[in-house]
Amino acid sequence: MPELNPPAVQRRTNTNLDAYTGSFGRSEVLHLLRRTLFGFDFAQVKSFESKTLEQAVDTLLTAPSSAPTPPLNNYSLRTNDPNVAFGDTWVNAPFDVNFENQRKYSLKAWLFQQTQTKTNSLHEKMSLFWHHHFATETLVVNLAVNSYAHHTLLRTHAFGNFKSFVRAITIDSAMLDYLNGRLNTKRAPDENYARELQELFTLGKGADSLYTEDDVKAMARVLTGWTINFLNKPYNSAFVATNHDSNDKLFSSFYGNAILKGQIGSSGGDKELDDLLNIIFAKDTVIAKHICRKLYRMFVYYDISSDEETKIIEPLAQYFIDQGWEIKPVLKKLFMSEHFFDNLNRSCIIKDPISHLAGFLIQTKPEYPTNDVDTEYSIYQLGRYYGELIQLDLGDPPNVSGWQAWYQTPLYHRTWMNADTFPKRNQFCDFLLYVGYVKNGYKFMIDVVDVALQTSNPSSADDLIADLTQWMLAMPLTSAKIAELKAILLPGGIPDYNWSDAWYAANDPANSEHTSQLAAVKSKLQGLLKTITNLAEYQLS
Repeated sequence: MPELNPPAVQRRTNTNLDAYTGSFGRSEVLHLLRRTLFGFDFAQVKSFESKTLEQAVDTLLTAPSSAPTPPLNNYSLRTNDPNVAFGDTWVNAPFDVNFENQRKYSLKAWLFQQTQTKTNSLHEKMSLFWHHHFATETLVVNLAVNSYAHHTLLRTHAFGNFKSFVRAITIDSAMLDYLNGRLNTKRAPDENYARELQELFTLGKGADSLYTEDDVKAMARVLTGWTINFLNKPYNSAFVATNHDSNDKLFSSFYGNAILKGQIGSSGGDKELDDLLNIIFAKDTVIAKHICRKLYRMFVYYDISSDEETKIIEPLAQYFIDQGWEIKPVLKKLFMSEHFFDNLNRSCIIKDPISHLAGFLIQTKPEYPTNDVDTEYSIYQLGRYYGELIQLDLGDPPNVSGWQAWYQTPLYHRTWMNADTFPKRNQFCDFLLYVGYVKNGYKFMIDVVDVALQTSNPSSADDLIADLTQWMLAMPLTSAKIAELKAILLPGGIPDYNWSDAWYAANDPANSEHTSQLAAVKSKLQGLLKTITNLAEYQLS
């Protein structure tokens, strides 16, 4: 007889950071790509299958060789910007209060555009990770160009040195604006950034993060005098020595009762900032564990038990310290570990909204217009808008803590999915499969035949469904569900050759039944892809 109150089953594994030595076949490739890229087409899957695990991870950890084209003026067809020609970038243009909002929404569309760049690099997803970690809000930061510079900074340091990254963020013009650093003077110290520097950006809120209110006050005094130079284009940070508190600053026992010597002169701000970072980063274990936990929740799983803390977080944090705060080696160690490839760590994360939207578009590859900035940016804006509807508005996290799904206990990633967001996810896919987005006479729509052509043998219903479900779904379907999908292509149990004949006719313009069969094949493929993308399994990574 079963127990009336059986013990709760805990989702724990016995794996650790030891190097993964198992097979690196298609299922492993798919797991790795699902966690590291926004999306990937079938050709990328086959490309990664030809690599070893280390080659694959090294490829993913290689940043693009050049920076993306900056955001463009896509708004002057509706309201003319006299300083920027339509289709040119506005990032070096003079400030004009009349166009700040248009430039901010141009930037937000540009952020979605970056997710659409077909790439084999984790760089884009790491840029989102840091956008969450060092959160600022585009619509709150006063100047669009400051937000653009901020996102450029995130991209520049995405794989780099974390300590250097924190330094750059501290005097970043957007951050100085967002958290009031530019208003922080010796006459009126502002504690906002000093608090978040510790609570969110370095130490975290855990039981081992025991800084005090006096530490917050002392750090605020260290950072007095930093402001924004509005005379330069783009606007950059500046230090005003006369606004700086040059007295010594005393820290609590948590920081070893450290005394930071006050500095004077034009270099005083830089010297004190470097000394402050040395004091903070002396709490190396606390910082390293905080960052490694955030990486774990983004790329492995949301729940970190005492077992994972001991087996994964602590050794990974020590490795982070040993590597001199370099981010890339930490990612490589994690992605090459047996723990990352543990079966219990696969198919267990709900896709964030941008991975869902961008991934669908990258998989299905609708064609973007060329030489039409207005139409192209309106499509990016559509993607960004849907992201906002389903809880991830690129450029504008809810607050300085970022998005709740990556930090808020107990729901974590389940925050992404509810009775409102799930239907909207499906509506986005259905809309582009059946209707398409029309702008300026251009229809942006999924070509379902082209999607099928990515697979290995689209003339076979069984092979087509096997490839699509393996590629698009993070977990296998039951035989009953596979039969339901096959019935879409072969209704009423008609023989398999009916699909093959229809496929060949649809792809042969010389066939007498080409037109009718092409319409029939498209209709069936639309139904097949709609059913697949509407499945709960499609929401998982």
